[in-house]
Amino acid sequence: MEEILKYFPNLSDIQKQQFEKLEELYHDWNAKINVISRKDIDELYTKHILHSLAIAKIQEFEPGTSILDVGTGGGFPGIPLAILFPETQFYLIDVIGKKIKVVQAVAEALKLENVKAEQIRAENVKGDFDFIISRAVTNMPDFVSWVRLKIKKQQKHELKNGILYLKGGDLTEELKDFPKATEYNISTFFDNEFFETKKVVHLPLKYKG
Repeated sequence: MEEILKYFPNLSDIQKQQFEKLEELYHDWNAKINVISRKDIDELYTKHILHSLAIAKIQEFEPGTSILDVGTGGGFPGIPLAILFPETQFYLIDVIGKKIKVVQAVAEALKLENVKAEQIRAENVKGDFDFIISRAVTNMPDFVSWVRLKIKKQQKHELKNGILYLKGGDLTEELKDFPKATEYNISTFFDNEFFETKKVVHLPLKYKG
């Protein structure tokens, strides 16, 4: 929790309480439904929560923004970002029902009224979004094919509407067909060695009416 406060010192008391509660909630749920690997659960704040919040260092979301989190698993990056941006609407999806059950329970326990979670494939989602976020669910070409028709036309952020993707390693090959993609090294913002090879990739996508 100290790490969260180190990099996000302006949290409200409610946000601090919500971030603190995550540890107990995920430990409890992980004992019933394994949504986080056993070795990672002890480093929940670094490897899952802070990692998710790296997106906020690239772009802060304006009130009224709508975000789709594809392949959210246990709720990452959506849940930490929903705590940080209570006036932004988050739609968290995954194809695995038991993971969505955990997300719904966590959101309910934290009273996150800006989170909707559903078991659904990305291709079947209706509506459009300012940004589509995810944490390395697949390669970028496949991911783009799932979500490219779900981008809002109206821009209201410094970054153009599109994908914000958490991924690690050398992405040269994966991004070769996407010249407009920008890679941001998370180690620029967070000094923990876990983030040395981790990145946020921004890929603007055009609205397709």
